[in-house]
Amino acid sequence: MIIVPPSRASGTAGKPGSQFTGDVYPYVTMPSTDGVVINTVNFTPGARTYWHRHERGQILQVLAGRGLIQSEGDPVAVIRAGDTVWVPAGERHWHGAAPDSYLIHTAISLGTTDWSDPVSDEDYDRAPDTQD
Repeated sequence: MIIVPPSRASGTAGKPGSQFTGDVYPYVTMPSTDGVVINTVNFTPGARTYWHRHERGQILQVLAGRGLIQSEGDPVAVIRAGDTVWVPAGERHWHGAAPDSYLIHTAISLGTTDWSDPVSDEDYDRAPDTQD
């Protein structure tokens, strides 16, 4: 068993380089332990990750706000507070806030993360209407 006290869980995640478009505030909830990393990420409206994939998949738990997610080749989908998303191993995807809302989610990433290129404005703008 590992207990992560708040003193080890707070603060902006120290990832080298940028994997985000817009203003994003990632906080390490649990540092890498047995190939699992947990981050709580706050996205401002319009902010999003770059395209990426996870070696063994990723779970997103949407805590607040409204966001967008897309797997390569699929349409953009809306995610809302209360949603849980499973992204299978190796699936190239991105996620972030809707243009008119913030988004807070907890990301549970399994294995290594392979970051790619930014999501184009054209891809981001293909989102369906996100109004409640």
